[in-house]
Amino acid sequence: MQSQDFYALIADELKVNARQVQSTVELLDEGNTLPFIARYRKEVTGGLDEEQIRHIEDRIRYVRNLEERKQTILESIEKQGKLTPELQAKITRATMLQELEDLYLPYRPKKRTRATIAREKGLEPLAEMLLAQELESGELDEIAQQFIDPEKEVNNTEEAFSGARDIVAETIACDADVRKDIRKFTFRTGLMTSKVRDGKELSVYEMYADYSELAKAIRPHRVLAMNRGEREGVLRVSLEVEEEPALNLIHKRYLKNKKSVFVEQATLAMADSYHRLVAPAIQRDIRNHMTEQADEHAIAVFAENVRNLFLAPPVREKIIMGIDPGYRTGCKVAVIDETGKYIEGITIYPHPPQKRWDFSKQQLLQLIEKHNVGIVAIGNGTASRETEQLAAELIAELKADLFYVIVSEAGASVYSASPVAKEEFPDLPVEMRGNISIARRLMDPLSELVKIDPKSIGVGLYQHDVNQTRLADSLDRVVESAVNYVGVDLNTASKLLLKCVAGINSRTAQNIVEYREQNGRFTSRSELTKVKGLGDKAFMQSAGFLRIPDGDIFLDATAVHPESYSATEALLNILDLEESDVKTDGLTLRLKVQQSNKRMTEIASECRVGVPTLEDIIESLEKPNRDPRDEMPKPILRSDVLKLEDLSVGMVLKGTVRNVVDFGAFVDIGLKTDGLVHKSMMAKKYVKNPMDFTSVGDVVDVKVLKIDAEKGRISLSMVLD
Repeated sequence: MQSQDFYALIADELKVNARQVQSTVELLDEGNTLPFIARYRKEVTGGLDEEQIRHIEDRIRYVRNLEERKQTILESIEKQGKLTPELQAKITRATMLQELEDLYLPYRPKKRTRATIAREKGLEPLAEMLLAQELESGELDEIAQQFIDPEKEVNNTEEAFSGARDIVAETIACDADVRKDIRKFTFRTGLMTSKVRDGKELSVYEMYADYSELAKAIRPHRVLAMNRGEREGVLRVSLEVEEEPALNLIHKRYLKNKKSVFVEQATLAMADSYHRLVAPAIQRDIRNHMTEQADEHAIAVFAENVRNLFLAPPVREKIIMGIDPGYRTGCKVAVIDETGKYIEGITIYPHPPQKRWDFSKQQLLQLIEKHNVGIVAIGNGTASRETEQLAAELIAELKADLFYVIVSEAGASVYSASPVAKEEFPDLPVEMRGNISIARRLMDPLSELVKIDPKSIGVGLYQHDVNQTRLADSLDRVVESAVNYVGVDLNTASKLLLKCVAGINSRTAQNIVEYREQNGRFTSRSELTKVKGLGDKAFMQSAGFLRIPDGDIFLDATAVHPESYSATEALLNILDLEESDVKTDGLTLRLKVQQSNKRMTEIASECRVGVPTLEDIIESLEKPNRDPRDEMPKPILRSDVLKLEDLSVGMVLKGTVRNVVDFGAFVDIGLKTDGLVHKSMMAKKYVKNPMDFTSVGDVVDVKVLKIDAEKGRISLSMVLD
């Protein structure tokens, strides 16, 4: 396939123009980053979004790898002297790796097989007779006589035909068309089944003790659950297929003459080929494919949840107290200021075995009054709800404007022991760092969570079962996307946050921090060019995502890229506006555009930019200090504790979505465990994908459907009437 064919293929998948795909590929090949292309090269891509560009990036990598594989295969077959024009055309036209490997299978170097041994015994001519099925008369013993040779360990008729059948079986198994037919039939009609192994405890696999479902219909989370049960030795999983229709597919291709004396032998060879070679390989391929598809789905779900968690709104201008709850070792408490700076920390022991409840309240009260704490962030781990009760009592007694929030502490212990935490707080013991992280997660989730391995954040379902390389790659992309979507304050961002900015690597991020420490705060984006290792290319990729609030240049605080500063100045001149006018009221700009009675194309032409860039400039100037996270649902602030006994069926509550999975969403309504909204309870219509209806961080109204006090489970509904 030629490059133009690739572009057309990908364009068809995305329902866009092939020229858009080609232009995007060229930008990627030039080393441009995805966030930069999506934000600042809309004229070139025709306005493709980040997801579309990512698809192009992945698919062009796939088809290029496919082309490389084609060349390797063609060279291999040609060296064997077996490359025909027809075979070359099939290989050249192949668009899927599986199709390509099926075509190559007959020519792939093999280990010694039963068919190889039979060929060495000189039985290939007999196998060809079985395949041709031309002979309609004669005795098999007489036909086999010419192939009997004790020196070659062919002692009788049965041994001769047995070897010939082995050759026929392998020939059929290597037929790409046969494999295609059987693969299609198996996937369309096969049943994925699971049964509990003798003597095994089912635990979480109760529903899979005797389970079956069409392979083509089974949901990804069920595939992963069955795989896990199989891997743990609890379940026996198989792909069951009706044998007779599958064999008929082979008969249609290879049973050529029912009058032939070789019909019985050929039929035996076909059955052997299916049972011994074709079915096991195809079923293995399909299960691998299903696992890959389930992996991709689970990774996509997890990545979307992580993105939404990263984009949770920050809590601004509040002194925050973070509490990492615990029993025997106590609750670790930390206070941070409005910038996230650690002020003071203590350990309290309100819970068993010490039970210093009243004294612990006094200790917290002193910290709250001393530092004017506005919000208490409580980690949701061990002793969380008991600590919540402590905070609620304290708030009730204070009768002050103080609230608490339950914060996910997933990954806090990982952070506490990490080199990053040690570098940030070298004088604090490991156990006194998690509480700071909990407080900072409330203050600025993005800046804090970027320090933690995304797999440890705890908003997935099967993240430990999927392909870890693919998961890591996907999560890196998500973090990069979230950071660049929000933008980064050049003068306060950590090196971990900076290295997620388009065009900046770890070394450059470290150099930026060192430059800042040596020279003080950046006063303009152009000053970045003085940073060691940050060249013109890196500056172009990163500058638009790095912001300098209250810097020397107003536009440095916006999402306007430096390459568009002159266009922005031209726009202000056309509209007879000053920068100060926009600073005072950004909406004035849009009003002036409307009052100018000029078409956007006309204004764009005068500014010497495309319409998409002009629209982005206007949008950036409308809200120059805009943080897109501020438009997300705010965390629910609580002052009292909700107990399971307080619930009743039909009660309507407000909750925060903590996790979204294939079958629904888990919602924190203020209890120890999250309630589950099954996807059938998300809307009055059919819900295929819960993510179409809610996201991690959403604040939703839910109705209590069922309470299982014994198991501590609550069923909820987002359908309130």
